Amino acid sequence: MDQQLVIFQLANEEYGIPINQIQEITHISEITRVPAMPDFVEGIINLRGKIIPVIDLRKRFLLDQKTRDEKSRIIVAETHTSEDKQEKQSVGLIVDSVSEVKRFGSEQIENIPTTISKIESDYLSGIGKLNNRIVIILDLKKIMSDLEKRVQNELKQK
Repeated sequence: MDQQLVIFQLANEEYGIPINQIQEITHISEITRVPAMPDFVEGIINLRGKIIPVIDLRKRFLLDQKTRDEKSRIIVAETHTSEDKQEKQSVGLIVDSVSEVKRFGSEQIENIPTTISKIESDYLSGIGKLNNRIVIILDLKKIMSDLEKRVQNELKQK
C-alpha cells in the first residue's frame, strides 16, 4: 500500500511521518513551560484555542542539541491514544526543518535494521528508500504511548 510521508530533518538524518497523521506544520512560536515534566517536553502551545504539548525530538532521542533557527518547525501530529481507539491526541514535534511530502510504494518501505538510526528502533515503523536517500519512518503511536507513560511517572515522582 502506498504511503505519503511528510519528510523532515533531525540531526542530519531524514525522517518521515504519514501525512494522514499531520494536522499542520508551523513556525516555532511561544512555548509555555510546564513544571514537573520530563526534560524533552518543551511545554505547551495554544493553537487556535487548543492546548498542545510540545516535545523536542532531539532531546527525546538523546541527539546533540542544536540552536533553533528560521528553518526549525513544529509538526503538529495526531494519533489515537493507547487506551481509547476513538480519542485522538495531538502533539507538537520540534524538528530542524521540514522539506517535502513524498509518496512511497510498498516496495520502497522495508523493516528497520537495528543499526540504521541513533534513536531507539522501538519508535520506528520502517525505512523508506527513495533513489539514493533513506527516510526513517517514525511510529507516532509508540512515541505518544511512551510520552504518556513518562509524564505519568515524572508526576508520580514529584
